[in-house]
Amino acid sequence: MNRNSWIAGSSSLLLVAALVGACRDRAEVGTRGSDTAVGSESAAVSTDTAAAPAGNELSDANIAALVDEANEADSSAGAIAVKKASSADVKRFARMMMGEHHALRVDGQQVVKKANITPAPPANDPVAAMAQQETQVLQSTAAGPAFDKAYIDQEVTAHRAVKDLLNQAEGAAKNADLKAAIQKATPVVERHLKEAERLQQQLAGKA
Repeated sequence: MNRNSWIAGSSSLLLVAALVGACRDRAEVGTRGSDTAVGSESAAVSTDTAAAPAGNELSDANIAALVDEANEADSSAGAIAVKKASSADVKRFARMMMGEHHALRVDGQQVVKKANITPAPPANDPVAAMAQQETQVLQSTAAGPAFDKAYIDQEVTAHRAVKDLLNQAEGAAKNADLKAAIQKATPVVERHLKEAERLQQQLAGKA
C-alpha cells in the first residue's frame, strides 16, 4: 500500500468517527449575538470538547457551516483535479464537482441568509479537517494515473461522509427552509457518490 492510499484510508476512519461525534456532541454556539460573542463561546467549547454532553443534535448554525464547508471543499478539490488528472473521465467528474457543489453552496448561502442563521461550526470541526487533508493529498500527489486514483478515493470517502452528515442534519434541522435545502442536496450527493464509486472500480480495473 502506498503512502497516499494509507492516508486516504486513515482519513476515512478519522472523518466518519469525527462526523458521528460532531452530531452527538453539539457545540453550544448560538445564532444570535455579536461576532465577538460567537467567537468567544466557540473557543470556550473547543477547550472542553470531552465534557460536552452526549445525545445533543447539531444546531442549525452548525449544519449551515458544515454543509457550506463541504461544498467549498469539493469544489476546490475539483479545481485541483481538473489540472492534474490524466483520465478524461476523472477530469469530467472533477468539472462536475466544481460546478454542482458551487451551485449547492450558492443555494445554501441564500437559504441561510433568508433564515437569518449565522453559520458556526461545532468544536473540532470534522469537515475542515477533511478538507485540509484532502488538499494535502492532492497537492502532494504527482499528476497522472496515481493522482486519478488518489482523487477518486478521496471523493468516495468524502461523499460517503457528507451523505451521512446530510441524513443526520435533515433530522436535526429546525428551520424549514434549511431542512428543504438539505433534502434537495442529498440526491445530488448520492449521485456524485455513485459516480465516484464507478470511477473507483474503473481505475482499479486498469491497475
